[in-house]
Amino acid sequence: MPTIRIELFEGRTPEQKAALAQEITAACARVLGSSPDSVDVLFFDVARQNWASGGVLWSDRTPNKPAA
Repeated sequence: MPTIRIELFEGRTPEQKAALAQEITAACARVLGSSPDSVDVLFFDVARQNWASGGVLWSDRTPNKPAA
C-alpha cells in the first residue's frame, strides 16, 4: 500500500487537491500494479513563513526573487 506525502504551500483549493490525488493514485496503480483503493495521498499545507529554501523564508521572497 503506497502512501504518498505531498507538502505544498497553503492556498490550493480542495478541487485542485482532489484532482492531484486522482492523478497520483492512477499513476501509482498503473506503475506499481496496485489497486487504486490501496493508494493513500496525504496533503500537508505549509505556510510560507514555515518553509525556507537557500536560507530564505518563502514569505520573505519577492515574486521574481529566486532561491539563493
